[in-house]
Amino acid sequence: MTIATQKIFRIRREYNAWVADESIEDYALRYTPRGFRKWSEWRVGNTAFGAVSFLALEAIGAAIALNYGFTNALWAILVVGLITFLTGLPIAYYAARYGVDMDLLTRGAGFGYLGSTITSLIYASFTFIFFALEAAIMALALQMYLDLPIAWCYVISAVVIVPMVVRGVTLISKLQMWTQPVWGVLLLLPYLAVLWKDPQAFTNFTGLAGRTSGSSGFDPLMFGAAATVAFSLVVQIGEQVDFLRFLPEKTTANRKRWWAAVLLAGPGWIVLGSLKMLGGAFLAFLVLQQELPVAKAVEPTQMYLAGFAYVFKDPAWIMAGTVIFVVVSQIKINLTNAYAGSLAWSNFFARLTHSHPGRVVWLVFNVAIALLLMALGVFSALEKVLGLYGNVAIAWVGALVADLVINKPLGLSPKGIEFKRAHLYDINPVGLGAMLLGAVLGVVAYTGAMGVYAEAFSPFLALLSAMAISPLLAWCSKGRFYIARQPQAVGAPGQMVRCHVCENSFEAEDMASCPAYGAHICSLCCTLESRCHDRCKTSSRAAEQAEGLLTRLLPSALSKRVNFRIGHYIVVALAFCALLATVMGMVYSQEAAAAVVAGSTELLRTAFVKVFAMLLLIVAVCSWWVVLGSESRRMAQDESNRQNHLLSQEIEAHQRTDKALQAAKELAESANQAKTRYVAGMTHELRTPLNSILGYSQILLKDDVLRHKPREAVQTIHRSGEHLLA
Repeated sequence: MTIATQKIFRIRREYNAWVADESIEDYALRYTPRGFRKWSEWRVGNTAFGAVSFLALEAIGAAIALNYGFTNALWAILVVGLITFLTGLPIAYYAARYGVDMDLLTRGAGFGYLGSTITSLIYASFTFIFFALEAAIMALALQMYLDLPIAWCYVISAVVIVPMVVRGVTLISKLQMWTQPVWGVLLLLPYLAVLWKDPQAFTNFTGLAGRTSGSSGFDPLMFGAAATVAFSLVVQIGEQVDFLRFLPEKTTANRKRWWAAVLLAGPGWIVLGSLKMLGGAFLAFLVLQQELPVAKAVEPTQMYLAGFAYVFKDPAWIMAGTVIFVVVSQIKINLTNAYAGSLAWSNFFARLTHSHPGRVVWLVFNVAIALLLMALGVFSALEKVLGLYGNVAIAWVGALVADLVINKPLGLSPKGIEFKRAHLYDINPVGLGAMLLGAVLGVVAYTGAMGVYAEAFSPFLALLSAMAISPLLAWCSKGRFYIARQPQAVGAPGQMVRCHVCENSFEAEDMASCPAYGAHICSLCCTLESRCHDRCKTSSRAAEQAEGLLTRLLPSALSKRVNFRIGHYIVVALAFCALLATVMGMVYSQEAAAAVVAGSTELLRTAFVKVFAMLLLIVAVCSWWVVLGSESRRMAQDESNRQNHLLSQEIEAHQRTDKALQAAKELAESANQAKTRYVAGMTHELRTPLNSILGYSQILLKDDVLRHKPREAVQTIHRSGEHLLA
């Protein structure tokens, strides 16, 4: 469909109070300007490092140690920790250097404007899954101390976070600073007490045999299975850089402090995180010594009850110490989870709906989803959920890191991070293709379809394949899908430029030149613009890209029949199928864990496959519904654009006619005035000689001597003189 060329009339965009107040919004959809990076390196680093408090680390460490034994758990934690550090380093550096969050970084590093919506969904899933896990841990502690129904404890654990995150990083940084000393002391006390009172416990811990492995020795298959669960933590770097983007710009004066903050609060989180996983495994071992069941041993609340039993003798003090530590830890991490989730959902919905009600709305939305997951018992299927998620997450990170450390140095992708819609293709096959292929390969291997070794090492397979495919796709495509339109300079770096639409001023890095408005426009107004249909770029929209791909792949006879509608349908149908498969896969993984006991796993798998196949039919119909409905709206809008264009042309023609008539009228009036002045002047000059002629003619007419014909001549002269004088 062609869009009628017309001028887009400016309608001043006024954001609501939440979006307009950057102490609440925190540049959720924007580049973080230099003027807002007002905190010191230490304060920003401390805020980001506060996220390491989450007790899911202890739960994961306990789960893999109890299932696969001490040695396998130790090596899995060390190897995954090393990979997490190495992959997190370039991500943290680029985010801090360019002042962008995880979504904007992904958008500009090989995924495209709409391609990164998929990663935004993955990232948002990480935030609400771990929010649910952490809030569930906190709810168990509250139930134990307050003796309330668990449902009420879930609600309290979730809702209490919302008012703390509304003010964004301004309040979060203060809360992290205030709680850091208390949390640090309470974290170390149990381990120091055990070391003082029972050092032999650490030695005994090294002999812990796993329930699945049956021993404490090393087994490659058990090591791979343990690493699969731990790999889900690799996305935590996203939450770290959501705060690191507020670091002040690196200068010669602050270079060392800047790098220290990036290293410690960026990839460095995994150092303490790995120690906490090992600590959780050790505390779970102490719980087992009290002859409690394994299901209780993986609960962080029970772990720290066992640990604080070495610190205090009074049960009331043990209980109080445990509850205070758990509550402080979970508040610290869920501040980060809720904040990062609000950023991810803001980016996701802003691109799909061209609307942004404010980060606060998506904050509440993220917390509500987490509350639902808690009610569904997500903690009971921790290992299965994180194992499946880890394969998808590591593929995303692998594709992103490959673009930053391989494609950019080799010149296969642009050097900087371009995140504005005005300059990007909707889909960049380099990052998105690498992530999808790596994730599919990892998930298929995780299901056991490729053998037991591939199943055990599925996240390694997903990571390596994504990192190998990314430069290959960049080389094959010659990097042409990174930039759809070369950026035009709108000002010097850091210079404030006024947006033509919202009439606010932003730094030049956040502005783009918009041909539809014929002026400069900020990145958020560009994101929310729904009338321009990306006319500043050609063949850059997802449906157009799909149409072009099919045209090249299909035979010439068929390619001529491919149009925008077919490309649009394929994009919509694939998106629905991927979403449906992801949701059903997660539900199946959770239910399959419960079905193993009853021996009905195969029956459950068959039922899910049938349900999925039937739902695919609904997806096929709904996809056409969406496509045709969208096409009808576009056609109506296209016709409206044409009519408006014709009306505008008619109005302009009337305006030109009015101007011409006005000019002719003014010219005629000027001519009349000039004629009047000329006649008046001439009359004054001729009146005296005419009076003389009339006088002489009267004398001659009275003379009887004149003959007949001369008399007629004189009469004629006399009448002419009188006429001229009149």
